[in-house]
Amino acid sequence: MFLIYVKTLTPRISYTFKHLLNSILGYEIQFTSKIEEFIAHPGLKISYGKKKLGNEFFVQQHDLLDQQGIQDIEINMGDWEGLPCFFKCTQDSDVPFDIFAASFFLLSRYEEYLPHVKDELGRFPFQESLAFKEDFLELPVIDLWTLKFRDLLENRFEKKLPLQRTYQASSIMVVQEVFKYKKKGIVRTLGALVRDIVKLQFKPSLERIKTLIFLQSDPYDIYDRLIERARLHKMQWTFFFQLSDFSLQNKNISFHKLSYQALIKSMGDYGVLGLLPGFDALDKLAILRKEKKRWENIVNTPLSRVLSFQYGVNLPQFYNNLDKLEISQDFSMGYPKHPGFRAGTCTPFLYYDINFERISPLTIHPYALSSLCFQEFSFFDIKVRIDNLNSKVREVNGKFLCLIENALLDPWDEQVKYLSLLEKLQTND
Repeated sequence: MFLIYVKTLTPRISYTFKHLLNSILGYEIQFTSKIEEFIAHPGLKISYGKKKLGNEFFVQQHDLLDQQGIQDIEINMGDWEGLPCFFKCTQDSDVPFDIFAASFFLLSRYEEYLPHVKDELGRFPFQESLAFKEDFLELPVIDLWTLKFRDLLENRFEKKLPLQRTYQASSIMVVQEVFKYKKKGIVRTLGALVRDIVKLQFKPSLERIKTLIFLQSDPYDIYDRLIERARLHKMQWTFFFQLSDFSLQNKNISFHKLSYQALIKSMGDYGVLGLLPGFDALDKLAILRKEKKRWENIVNTPLSRVLSFQYGVNLPQFYNNLDKLEISQDFSMGYPKHPGFRAGTCTPFLYYDINFERISPLTIHPYALSSLCFQEFSFFDIKVRIDNLNSKVREVNGKFLCLIENALLDPWDEQVKYLSLLEKLQTND
């Protein structure tokens, strides 16, 4: 067990120390504000403050973890043996920067509370992030920092402190539209046919007709083939289905259709299920509650997993709404159209509500890559990026999470190559 001395134990300090030392490294920790208790402690101990107490392992504290709310922060980048870092400390500190304050800044998404220009969909753009501007977005820097921090502790205490966790890879299938042409209803189908003909788009019209008269399978209906490959490669999937009302943004078939409900239940036999909220549910609690109830009525279990895919996450409203509905797992933390680690970590972490300075029970599972990125890069570039991201996650024994749409696999014969990249992640671990 590590004893941590702090002058005042704030929620921010408790939150960050527990993520780094407990969630990542697997150590038991205890805090004290009594100098006598700290000095008398015969075991492993760290002091965190402005000044060193004696000859202990010391991390000099930045003001961030003693503050409340949002304040302007000046950030000057530095280098820690090849790793980017910020919040530099004096030479008294055994770590050259405040690893805890820097980690809190990234984990809490502090910069997303600061004034910024949103993109066309109202999201925080990856171009606005410190990680993108300083070229460390594709590094799980918090995990890399923490492992270097462990090395310092081992050297100081002359004790081996092995990493308690193992590498994991997990893939998520995002189903915004369960079928491309089937089950859309007569009015929607005729309207789409007329639109395609007016625009002289004859290929989709022919494909639609062939699907409707059973001359070919629906291009998005890849579920049986996916399960067959999953069995072959012993691959685990999590499936997120949308149950929204029809709108300009949500064009799925009706959740009332028994065939759709049967498909959702059948996928639960081969993987884990979650809810993909519609566009209006992302900032409207009543709509999210309605979609949650629909999901629970179909699956017959309490909803615990949610993913906002195309529209990302705007803090803090969406996460606060998940808290209010007692939804415990979120998989939305990433940039839909750029690879990397939005919160600087490949380790699941608790949501910290800055507005109320509280540690939420909501666990956030950060993803490294979304299939929305695939249209921005060639297949070769995607393969290289996956390999690079995955090598960093393996280096820290973290969790590699990738999101992929069923629509990406249209046409199957051409696009199934993307599945092979994800299968390799899980079979070669």
